[in-house]
Amino acid sequence: MSAQKRPDSEEKRAGSAQKRTGTHGTDAAAQKTRANSDTQEETAPATPDRPVKNLAPVGESTPALEIPGVAAIPLSEIEITYARSSGPGGQNVNKVSSKARLRWNLVGGRLSAEIVERFKRLYPSWVTESGEVVISSQISRDAPKNRAACLEKLRAAIFKASVKPKKRIPTKPTRGSVLRRLDSKAKNSAKKRERGRRDFE
Repeated sequence: MSAQKRPDSEEKRAGSAQKRTGTHGTDAAAQKTRANSDTQEETAPATPDRPVKNLAPVGESTPALEIPGVAAIPLSEIEITYARSSGPGGQNVNKVSSKARLRWNLVGGRLSAEIVERFKRLYPSWVTESGEVVISSQISRDAPKNRAACLEKLRAAIFKASVKPKKRIPTKPTRGSVLRRLDSKAKNSAKKRERGRRDFE
């Protein structure tokens, strides 16, 4: 009896040994995976933050109209009035004054003379004889949105006027361009010559 029970006990000991080996194997694999993940976390580059816009939207609480690298115009210097709009809104346009009209003194000293002259040349219909900028907007049935649209128009216009145009450097035409121009002239001349009256007799 004792001789027959001995193999069973040996098999049990072997099975427990295999279980221990498997457990240690899984522990070793888990440790290895953990070490690899730690290494990846250390070597992984940090995700960049979202780009911040230079031009923030103008709201009711904005103290000034910021034009980066040019000027900061206090909103207290900008006059905005409202009137009846002919834009979208249906019957509402006859009840609410949603059209926004902006007035600002262009020659008040906030901008340099060069930018002022360039602004007048780019937007002549916006500038009055007295040097005031008048901009209106009625793209929305909401008055605050039209106000913000006027301010954005003014900011974009000033920013565009602040960009100094590149000076053009005169160059001589190449030989190939001269030959192409003469060839084009000859073809046009021959084509028009063929359109003239012809004597079929």
